[in-house]
Amino acid sequence: MVSSDHAEEELLAIGEVSYRSGIAVSAIHFYESKGLIRSSRNKRNQRLFSRRELRVLALIKVAQDLGFTLEEIGEAFRGIPTDRTPRKGDWQKVSRALDKALEEKINLAQRMRKQLNQCIGCGCLSLSDCPLRNPQDELGKHGPGPHLLR
Repeated sequence: MVSSDHAEEELLAIGEVSYRSGIAVSAIHFYESKGLIRSSRNKRNQRLFSRRELRVLALIKVAQDLGFTLEEIGEAFRGIPTDRTPRKGDWQKVSRALDKALEEKINLAQRMRKQLNQCIGCGCLSLSDCPLRNPQDELGKHGPGPHLLR
């Protein structure tokens, strides 16, 4: 609970957080319910957020754009202290936590690009009939899914 007027001046109302982050109020509530961000309450029971949460929201937004799940993001953020403003070392821990998964996503995207580039110009537009990539639909025998990419 925020106790002084001075402390409230340093905190942001949810509308300001929404405006500055570009994230809808409902999404901010959702991220808070998942424990990804935190708020305090003033005497009128209004949510107030520290500027720290703007940084976290920015990372959440970028991580989601990169295909990370909220669970993956939450796990990476476990190392961020909640009792103080995160320092450079804290953010580096988050970076390391996401680095391996990000590297896997990059490798998958590169494999996908390579596979697509090998089929461009072929003209068959069908992996089930492609004599170069999947003759006699051999991959279909292995079940559903992108076998060439995984």
